[in-house]
Amino acid sequence: MNRGDYTYIWQAADWPAWRYDLAALAEPMAQVSRAQGLLLGRLADVGLAQRDQASLLALTQDVVKTSEIEGEQLNAQLVRSSIARRLGVDIGALVAADRHTEGVVDMVLDATTHCHAPLTAQRLFGWHAALFPTGYSGLHRIQVGGWRLDADGPMQVVSGPLGRQRVHFQAPAAGALGAEMDRFFSWANSATAQPPLIKAGLAHLWFVTVHPFDDGNGRIARAVGDLFLARADGSPQRFYSLSAQIQRERKAYYDMLERTQKSSMDVTEWLAWFLATLGRAVDDALHTLDSVLTKTRFWQRWGAAGASADAPPLNERQIKLLNRLLDGFEGKLTSSKWAAIAKCSPDTALRDLADLVARGVLRKSDAGGRSTSYELTDSA
Repeated sequence: MNRGDYTYIWQAADWPAWRYDLAALAEPMAQVSRAQGLLLGRLADVGLAQRDQASLLALTQDVVKTSEIEGEQLNAQLVRSSIARRLGVDIGALVAADRHTEGVVDMVLDATTHCHAPLTAQRLFGWHAALFPTGYSGLHRIQVGGWRLDADGPMQVVSGPLGRQRVHFQAPAAGALGAEMDRFFSWANSATAQPPLIKAGLAHLWFVTVHPFDDGNGRIARAVGDLFLARADGSPQRFYSLSAQIQRERKAYYDMLERTQKSSMDVTEWLAWFLATLGRAVDDALHTLDSVLTKTRFWQRWGAAGASADAPPLNERQIKLLNRLLDGFEGKLTSSKWAAIAKCSPDTALRDLADLVARGVLRKSDAGGRSTSYELTDSA
């Protein structure tokens, strides 16, 4: 079969005999490995509590951003609380999450913490059921915990308004899914010649190309990729989020998938993009680790251990809002925002702020505006 005889790679005569130029990918793989080594080296120099916090942050990003790629917004605080409860990480008061949030968390944690367990149909059916606990995607009832049936026609990835939709991709027919997924599982659960990072990139692409579910294929494909990345790292503990980086480059991600799925079985370009994106994710984790260490030093200075007769411990409202600032508060912190977030009166908010200014934790911002705003001091 010549290239012009098919539209999508799964229709090729040699599907799924992946080909790639390993020599061209050697340097990108080496760069990712160096960045991973630097990150793990930095983590080796911090305490267990700091490593737990770094892992909690990476997993929270993974859950929130893999959903955001699909246009779905999850509450980051609920996600963080759900993960912390499962991992036994102390973050203070825990907030109960809804069934859907818990389901996404369940999938991501199962993929990474049990990365060495075999991939099976039943395992993926469990992930799918966790993503769609009501049996609905939006207002539409879908096949949950089973391969799609294509009852309403071929599985297509489309965009644009109704009547003028553009088809970006069409997946293999439902009748072929049993054989397609058996072949995928056989490869996934066997020792193969591909380097571990290459296998992670291929697993992501292979799964999303087969597109075996009515909905949730992108999220599950990224979880499958994370499972193989955890295997490549040799550790189930996550310190970087590829999904967060993909979300930042969402258009490039979809463009690359479409171009690859309409090309040949030579997927060097996809793997080069995957490795480069992974490298940027690890680099971002290094910056995140800096913020975790900064937060640790801050509370070592201003937390209960730093209290004295002249400066008693901070109250719960102050601790809550300072953590929000340390985590990256969006916009300007004003007394009215303080009162709204802390659920206190305006007078109480002003007293809290004045106390923190007197301690040297906060200062009034130099930026102009109709309301006085506050920011952390340089010495904090």
